[in-house]
Amino acid sequence: MQRSINVAEFCAGESRRLTGETIPSELPLNFAYTIKQPLGVVAVVTPWNFPVAIPVWKIAPALVAGNAVVFKPATITPGTATRITEIFAEAGIPPGVLNLIIGSGSEAGDEIINHPAVKAISFTGSNGVGIRLYEQASRRGAKVQCEMGGKNPVVILEDADMDLAVESTAQGAFGSSGQRCTATSRAVVVNEVADEFVKRIAARAESMRIGDGSDPQTEMGPSVDESQYNTVLEYIEIGKEDGATMVCGGSRATGDGLDKGYFVRPTVFDHVTPDMRIAREEIFGPVLSVLRVKDFDEAMQVANDCEYGLSSSIFSNDAGRIFRFVDDIETGMTHINSPTTGGEAHIPFGGTKGTGIGDREQGSTALDFYTELKVVYVDYTGRKREGNLY
Repeated sequence: MQRSINVAEFCAGESRRLTGETIPSELPLNFAYTIKQPLGVVAVVTPWNFPVAIPVWKIAPALVAGNAVVFKPATITPGTATRITEIFAEAGIPPGVLNLIIGSGSEAGDEIINHPAVKAISFTGSNGVGIRLYEQASRRGAKVQCEMGGKNPVVILEDADMDLAVESTAQGAFGSSGQRCTATSRAVVVNEVADEFVKRIAARAESMRIGDGSDPQTEMGPSVDESQYNTVLEYIEIGKEDGATMVCGGSRATGDGLDKGYFVRPTVFDHVTPDMRIAREEIFGPVLSVLRVKDFDEAMQVANDCEYGLSSSIFSNDAGRIFRFVDDIETGMTHINSPTTGGEAHIPFGGTKGTGIGDREQGSTALDFYTELKVVYVDYTGRKREGNLY
C-alpha cells in the first residue's frame, strides 16, 4: 500500500516534468525541439502477487501522460482491482478514462491485445503469457512492455559478512513465500564458506514463522492458491529426482491450523548443479537452490548462466570484486550486500535477457512507454529554403 502511495505521488510530480529538449539545428535561423505526447488508449495487464502496487505503477504514469487506460487484473484479484478503480474515480478521473475489465486472459485479454484502438500494452506476469502477448500485439505494430520472470542469484564470497548474507538470503528467498519476481532463488556460494552457509540458512529457514499474513509476527504466508501450491511441491519433487540434496523443508507445513491453508515449508536444496530444473526455472515458491563454486570467476559464470536477467546480489567486502560483479552481472538491477528484492517509486525497475521487453517501469523512465516523442522544426528565416539537406 505504501509503495502505491509513493508511486502515485511521484507520478503526480512527473506531470510537471513532461519536458522535451531544445536541439541546435544545422540550418540557419532554425531551431528544433521535442515534445512528448500521449498514445491514446493503452492497456495494462497485471498479476496477482502485488495486486495494488503493480496496477498503480502502470495506471498512474499512463494517466499522467494523458492516455485513457483499459485495466485487466489477474482473475483471482478482482476485489483489489475494483477498489483501485474506485479510488481513482473518487480522486476525480473523468468517466471513461480508466476502464476496468475483469475476465480470463484467453477471453478478455485477447480482445484487449488485438483491439486496434489499443496502442500499447504493459504486462507483468509469466514468460509464457508475456511472449505470446508480445507476438500477438507486435503483428499489428502496437507498443509492448513486458516484465516477466526471474531466477535471481545471490553470490556469496569467502569474505562476506555471513550473518548479513544469511538473513538477507532468507528474506529474499522466503519472504512473500517466494512469490515475487525479484525473489532470491539461487545462492551461488564459494566452497570455502559453503558448508557454513548451508547450515545457517537451513536453520534460519526452519525458524521462519509461518502463518496468517495479518499477524505481525508472521514471516511467511501461504502460496496464493491450490494450483501454485501444487506447482511448488512438484518442483520440490523434481529437485529430488534430479539429484539435489534436500537440506530442509520439502513438504506441506502443518500444525497451528496451517494444514487448512496452502503452506509450504521453506525449502533449501544443496549441491544443485546449473543444469537442474530447479536452478533454471522460476518456481515462485519458498525454494532456495545452493550452487557451490570454487572461486569468484566461476561464481560469475554460474550466476549469468540463466535465461532471466531481473535482479541479483553479491555479499563481499572486496571492492574490486564487487565492481567487477556490477560490470559483468547480466541483470537489470543488482544489489551490494543486500537482498535481491525491493525497489523504489523514483528508481527505474526492470530486467534484461528473457525478463524484460520494452522500456523500464517507474522512476525517471516511468512515462517513456506511455508517450510518443515528436520532433518539431521551427524555421524563422521568413523565406523559402534553397536546396534540401535530406
